[in-house]
Amino acid sequence: MRRAHLAARVKVMRQALSRQGSREQGFSLIELLAAIAIASVILAAVGALVRNVALNFDRGTRAVSDGERLILAIERLAADFGSARFVMTPGGGSPVAAFIGEAARVIFVGPGGVSSNQKGEEVVGLTVEQEDDVARLVRRSAAWLGPRTRLEDIPLGDPVILLEGKLLISFDFGRVNDGGALAFSDGWKGAPVLPRVVRLGLRDRATGADVIAATDFVIRADTSGGCGQQNPVGCVSGPAAPKAGQ
Repeated sequence: MRRAHLAARVKVMRQALSRQGSREQGFSLIELLAAIAIASVILAAVGALVRNVALNFDRGTRAVSDGERLILAIERLAADFGSARFVMTPGGGSPVAAFIGEAARVIFVGPGGVSSNQKGEEVVGLTVEQEDDVARLVRRSAAWLGPRTRLEDIPLGDPVILLEGKLLISFDFGRVNDGGALAFSDGWKGAPVLPRVVRLGLRDRATGADVIAATDFVIRADTSGGCGQQNPVGCVSGPAAPKAGQ
């Protein structure tokens, strides 16, 4: 009798342990499923965060790249215009300064040298080229063949894109008027002197707003190399304007 009672208690204990083990196994499975669900949410959130960070980083990198490119273009233009040569070439009736300035094109004589493929003086051409709604400011150059050569007759090569984007790019040319102030025009050709200042305008094509404030590049050359010996009185350039209609 006692043995039967003991066997019954053992059976009850085994059933209790079996039910407890089932509950523990059930809880472990639920916890595993919950952990998987939480991990999925975390992974999705991390993925979205990484995507946003990568997108913002890419935008920031492009902005920095565009800014650096603009700075390099400004430096290149400042060096070119600042070292422009005062050279006289054949004109219609009398010699004129070797400088052609239009709203979308500038051609002049530069020094060549270290930053150029030309060993001697060179002809520098800056042209605004349009393709659909994208504008490019392209620099080209060629060897300067001497004062008897017309700028228009020199083929330019070695294109380098200085600026590119959905921009409105234009040039204006400033002279010092009789009152000592700068007066600007959108053309300079056939004049006996160089402009004092070349102004670069950059505007957003869509809004018309200035991308940067108008940038002025000073042309430092006033006279040709032998001007002082040949004509001391009329040597230095005054406030002469380009020829009318050019």
